[in-house]
Amino acid sequence: MALRRAIALRSPLPGLIQHTDRGSQYCSHDYQRLLKAHEIIPSMSGKGNCYDNAMVETVFKTIKNELVWRTIFQTRSAAESALVRYIDGFYNPRRRHPSLGYKSPVSFEAEMAIIE
Repeated sequence: MALRRAIALRSPLPGLIQHTDRGSQYCSHDYQRLLKAHEIIPSMSGKGNCYDNAMVETVFKTIKNELVWRTIFQTRSAAESALVRYIDGFYNPRRRHPSLGYKSPVSFEAEMAIIE
């Protein structure tokens, strides 16, 4: 699960706000219990408000455009592996984003950590 991986890799401080849509996986008892155990504050988009998650929807569109729609995956496992490689090997460390001043997410985060 992505949340478990993020917690293990990032060790978020208590009070982190995690914003999601209203998908059943985010509303589940197990997911909410995990958030609570790590003192992560859940936040969900308004019912029927697709604009609440516009930034995340842009990320998904980019991943689909740059990887998913261009690739034929033979298995679900192959698709999952390709997504992990794309996100961890390209999207986060190297892909420049106009909304981040043409920095990669990793570079932008490192720069923000110095400022704080």
